Order: sequence, then structure tokens, then C-alpha cells
Amino acid sequence: MIYDLKGEANMPPIVGILYSAVKENSQRLQLITDGMSQEEVDYKGPNNNFNSTAQLIKHIMYVDLNWVYRIKELPLPQSLKEQYGPMIDENNRLPMIKGISLNTLISKYEDVFMMLKDSCAQLTDADLDKVVTFGHENEKKATKRWGLWHMADHNRYHQAQINQLRRWYSGENTIG
Repeated sequence: MIYDLKGEANMPPIVGILYSAVKENSQRLQLITDGMSQEEVDYKGPNNNFNSTAQLIKHIMYVDLNWVYRIKELPLPQSLKEQYGPMIDENNRLPMIKGISLNTLISKYEDVFMMLKDSCAQLTDADLDKVVTFGHENEKKATKRWGLWHMADHNRYHQAQINQLRRWYSGENTIG
């Protein structure tokens, strides 16, 4: 197998490469979570004080959904905020979720990913220069190009946390 970042046929070159990076990480997320039991999906680490795989997937999904709408230059509809959110809870932590199956989480994530694919198919490479706001208070600015890169980077970052949870769950290593 040769790893490469090739854009979709219906996307301009730079948009396609950035989309491809997000796509590769989406596929990798599904690969590293494959076969997890419900107990493992809900597992919060050896001392029950880390974010679970379920929380992390939901977080990735909601961050990506927000970026899809930034790329579209549209506000995130309230119905989607209610369905996928919130970003953080009243304690500024990832919201607690438990008992949602991996299949449900991945299916909902795939829905968000398809929205991204549709949005990227509408972009030109020049559109990537457009600056959008983000952050909990929309206090930050970035180009759409950076947003696509961030989606891939952010996903990969949380995949490392999921991999660590899997090691702890299987008893490979423990902390403290």
C-alpha cells in the first residue's frame, strides 16, 4: 500500500489535498476504534478521570461540524447544535456521554464527514484564503485552508488519546 494525499476528482488541487488529509484521519479513526465494546467506548481511564472514547469522538464530530459551517460561511443551525453539541459543559469540560454505541457515534461522524465532502466540492482554491472566525466566543481568526488542516490535526491529536485509552483498557500500561 502506498500512502498519499490525493484530492477528489471534483475538487481543486489544494482543496482536494486538504480534504484528503481529513478523509485519511476519518478512516484512521474508524480503524483504531474498530471492535470496541460498549464498556471500552465508555471507559474513562484507570482512575476514571479522562475523557472517554465516546466523548472524544463526539467532540471531534462537533468541532468538524462547526468547521463545515464556517467553510460554508453559514451559522450552525440550532437544530444541529442541539443534536451534536454542546462543545463544553458548565465546567468547561467535554460533556459526559455514556451508553451511545460506537456504531451510532461513527454513523453520526460519517454524516458530518459527508457534509464536509459536499462543502469542499463547492470550494475553489482561492476560497481557502477567506478568513473566518472560530473559538468559543468567535474570538480567533483563521483561513479556511487552516481550518481544513486543523480538522485533520485535531482528529489525529484525539486519536492519540483514544489509543492510550485502549492501552489502559487492555491493561498494557497504567499510570501512577
